[in-house]
Amino acid sequence: FYVLDPKTPSQLILGPFHGQVACQTIAFSRGVCGYAATHKTIQVVNNVEAFPNHIACDGATKSEVVVPLLVDGEVVAVLDVDCTVLSGFDEEDALALYELAEILAKGCDWSEMGF
Repeated sequence: FYVLDPKTPSQLILGPFHGQVACQTIAFSRGVCGYAATHKTIQVVNNVEAFPNHIACDGATKSEVVVPLLVDGEVVAVLDVDCTVLSGFDEEDALALYELAEILAKGCDWSEMGF
């Protein structure tokens, strides 16, 4: 997860994660996470090397899906899942992650984070 930085609302900061070392911050103008946050849309990227401004936090990542978490229409976080193979995600994966993001957006108290 990356959560909206309450001090710099055009930036995401690393939240809970599992896996390799991840980028600590991501500007909305950079990478798949930034694009998903800026446009408030799910991003399924079959080949991260072909994505403009991709950020290579983990060089083994080949594909990625990012789902924004929206509260009252505003981004509070993004769920970022990477895969080490090309085309590792499909629309079914995106839908399942969207449903999870909806549960988290509604079930968490985002006000404690300054939202």
